[in-house]
Amino acid sequence: MSNSLPSSARVVIVGGGVIGCSVAYHLTKLGIRDIVLLERKSLTCGTTWHAAGLVPTLRATYRMSMLASYSADLYERLSAETGQATGFVRNGSLSIATHQERFTELKRGASMAKLCGFPCEVVSPDEAKALWPLMDIDDIVGGIHLPLDGIVNPVDVTQALARGARLGGARIFENTPVVDIKAAHGKAAGVITESGEIDAEFVVNCSGMWARGFGKKAGVNVPLHAAEHYYVVTESMPDLAAQLPTLRDLDGCNYFKTEAGKLLIGTFEPNAQPWGHQGIPDSFSFDELPPDLDHLEPYLEAAMRRVPALANLGLQVVFNGPESFTPDDRYHLGEAPELRNYFVAAGFNSVGIQSAGGAGKVLAEWIARGHAPMDLWEVDIRRNQPFQGNAEYLYDRTREGLGLLYAMHWPYRQFETARNVRRSILHERLAGANACFGEVAGWERANFFAPNSEKAEYRYSWGKQNWFEWSAAEHMAVRERVGLFDQSSFTKLMVQGRDAMTVLNRICSNDIDVEPGRIVYTQWLNERGGIEADLTVTRLETNNFLIVSGAPTQTRDLDWLRRHTPEEANMVIADVTSSMAVLAVMGPEARSLLQQLTGEDLTNHAFPFGTSKEIELGYARVRASRITYVGELGWELYIPTEFAPDVFDRIVAAGKTFDLKLCGYHALNSLRIEKGYRHFGHDIAEEDSPLEAGLSFAVAFNKPGGFIGREALQQQQAEGVKKRMVLFRFLDPEATSYHEEPIYRDGVIVGRTTSGMYGHYVGGNVAMGYVEHADGVTPEWIKEGDYEIEIAMRRHKVEASLRAFHDPGMTRVKS
Repeated sequence: MSNSLPSSARVVIVGGGVIGCSVAYHLTKLGIRDIVLLERKSLTCGTTWHAAGLVPTLRATYRMSMLASYSADLYERLSAETGQATGFVRNGSLSIATHQERFTELKRGASMAKLCGFPCEVVSPDEAKALWPLMDIDDIVGGIHLPLDGIVNPVDVTQALARGARLGGARIFENTPVVDIKAAHGKAAGVITESGEIDAEFVVNCSGMWARGFGKKAGVNVPLHAAEHYYVVTESMPDLAAQLPTLRDLDGCNYFKTEAGKLLIGTFEPNAQPWGHQGIPDSFSFDELPPDLDHLEPYLEAAMRRVPALANLGLQVVFNGPESFTPDDRYHLGEAPELRNYFVAAGFNSVGIQSAGGAGKVLAEWIARGHAPMDLWEVDIRRNQPFQGNAEYLYDRTREGLGLLYAMHWPYRQFETARNVRRSILHERLAGANACFGEVAGWERANFFAPNSEKAEYRYSWGKQNWFEWSAAEHMAVRERVGLFDQSSFTKLMVQGRDAMTVLNRICSNDIDVEPGRIVYTQWLNERGGIEADLTVTRLETNNFLIVSGAPTQTRDLDWLRRHTPEEANMVIADVTSSMAVLAVMGPEARSLLQQLTGEDLTNHAFPFGTSKEIELGYARVRASRITYVGELGWELYIPTEFAPDVFDRIVAAGKTFDLKLCGYHALNSLRIEKGYRHFGHDIAEEDSPLEAGLSFAVAFNKPGGFIGREALQQQQAEGVKKRMVLFRFLDPEATSYHEEPIYRDGVIVGRTTSGMYGHYVGGNVAMGYVEHADGVTPEWIKEGDYEIEIAMRRHKVEASLRAFHDPGMTRVKS
């Protein structure tokens, strides 16, 4: 094979770490052989070479766990396939807890392991000691043991992937820096290197901690920042067993791994030190950073408490090397929304080795097939907002991000750094009402309101948290009287033009060819019938539509709309999110309250459900849309931003007569789950069809012109669904469900939960989740079974229903 740089290739991969080599390897397995991988220096020279080589299988979610498990399986067989040793060993892992809340977290993981089919044993302190004899267990309350977890040599496994890629036809060029990207007609078209240009159909950014800067060359946003990351290696330990499980002392921020008769101790400290803020030197290759022993000292002391033998040992190595971290500690994968055929696999948050096999496989399939092979929303690069590429934002967030890998993964846990990026114009009013804010897509949103006598803050727990009763009062106010939500973070897209209706109606599964002033709830589907977006479309005028969706999907929804709009279409798309505040007035008294503030007739006859009108409210012209996400009578008010404070004040003043309550997003979530309303990214995504999700009422099969995904849905309709969204009500009032919990039918696991929260009106925890059955899921099959949901290794009896537990007939919503 020639060593000269080719002038063209089908795929050019930039970056020769474990991720880039995995992508190349898996592309060849799909029959794509015209691949060029370019590395600026030597393979593995950036971050891969100094990775600890841990290959755990159990991660925070089912899908990420399955990808990690694939990595382990791949590394186990890779040596035999390529002839290159990888050093992979299934030594197992042991994670320990020093308090009951951490033990609950570990046991929740053990329950999820059953979904994945992983062996996982909950162990006592004595059993943990038997697995890891050098450990002090005085403060341990329990742990979990995963026998199939492994370790690998990072350099060797990367070389094995590279050899496998070469055997499949890929060409790899080291010492070949890429200086720029070629683009044409909105698509990646190749790269420019110091040695020449290469035309390409696809470009893949696998450049690790350089990925953000490299992405900028193409106008692609890849939010990540490098941070210092430490491990130490002891002198030889005569009493050290050759192959102990990897020990994770999460509460001590340390892990312990055997290393040729020595002990490697790695740290995930909560006060990380960002690095490379002014740019990473071009010469950086197999480099170390100067260690800060004062910074490391508390964690070394914690390690000595856990393993007392360390007190009598010296350290042979104190290593500090940079790794890249993303704003939400999830890696970036997929096709960039800014440039077609430009793919990204970067920002692996110190889990690159365990993730590389699975991530490389699914990205290769994404490139080959033109779509993701599974629901990858949690790592999809389209989840990012443009502002998240901001250098100062990334620097501040990275201080926190590294330590969060070993911190408690509390439900509803909020980031503490890089906050107050996006604030509603009503923010100060909500803060004055003692709101506790959470952050989503950079938006500061009121999650709950504390009494004036209490501090508005989280005190986390796996059970009912400190805000439970306060949010319950908000929930009940909406069910019994009236509540007010600030939902200004909604994504709002304006679509206008002669072809707007035709284009949108092809994209929407429901029929949006309605009279102006009507609201249509719909999904956007892919060709396979899976849900790509969940939103409402309001026809404002004949050729003018307002699209409203959730805050986290702003980039994704805009990208999907643009991607499916023909170039020749006479249509303009504008993101008007910031131009309008949104106030939602919800509850049985919503009509009476609002009627005091407007001359518009709000009666059911004059203003029925699904109607949107411009009305006068105070001094403002407001778009009032009779729609709900909480399952009650109510209106969403779309208000020009500058008018919103006055409208808010008038509603609050008038609301005193009706005992109006300000409500936060936790109440919104409990209300919508109690009503069975789906949430994109949790309950529905690209692997789920409307028929499976119980949303067939939002599909207009017979509308003229059809819609994307119709044929797939028609086939599914004819064959019957194999999985179905079901609602569950717990009989145990103390059960606390969140997501990713096993669902049992007659003692056999048949699915997992997607959402869960306490339903204050129905008097019990309510969960949503999919159940599966190879012979089809019918109402009769669901009704015939007895159901349990497992939480932290304990099963709870639940009642199953295809209908909402609250107002299944929609009488309250449409009254």
